[in-house]
Amino acid sequence: MTSLPLARLRRVGHQRLMVRTEGGTRPRDRQATEAAIVSAAERLLLRAGWSGLNVNTLAAEAGVDRKLIYRYFEGVEGVVERLAGRLDLWLGETLAALPPTRATSYRDFAREMLTGYLQALRASPLILRLVAWELSEDTPLLRRLEAARSVVLQRWTASRRPDLPLPQGVDVVALNVILLAAVQHLALAAATRERFAGVALDDAGWTRIEAAIDRLLDAWPA
Repeated sequence: MTSLPLARLRRVGHQRLMVRTEGGTRPRDRQATEAAIVSAAERLLLRAGWSGLNVNTLAAEAGVDRKLIYRYFEGVEGVVERLAGRLDLWLGETLAALPPTRATSYRDFAREMLTGYLQALRASPLILRLVAWELSEDTPLLRRLEAARSVVLQRWTASRRPDLPLPQGVDVVALNVILLAAVQHLALAAATRERFAGVALDDAGWTRIEAAIDRLLDAWPA
């Protein structure tokens, strides 16, 4: 059996460690390749939405062999989970960066929570894409994504909520659900249209909406 020349063996080994990119090839580094795939998924989602995300489009966008998506993430769902985890961390950091609470009542805190969540959603088009996807389908993956985001919000709420009693005679949980859903829907609407129910979703419109939130919460017992 004739052995391959040493130079050729080195060349073959080097080729096996290369990953395709638009500009050619680069040495494969798992951590860097995983980061490139996740970043590619983010670009695809923002550009084409969920319908444009599959193994082939993702591999082409990241400049890698499609086999690596299965090897490192077990498919597109694994990439989305990694991306969602990063986004939820970012969302948590955004909320944590808000000024320290000055609430003297739970009503004041609820106001800060709602306006803070609205600001965080408006700052992240990709999180809005995730939320819209969760609302349009019901799959185990989407339930995990929703649960991950809920954990972030619950931790943020627990870390900032002042040690104040809950209002008496008010179903705080149900009210929070309604108001958070309203805020979330308005943020989603702003991503695709300029107005909602006659209110412009521009700076002046958001000022009106935040003032309306204040007025609604004024009806809560202190």
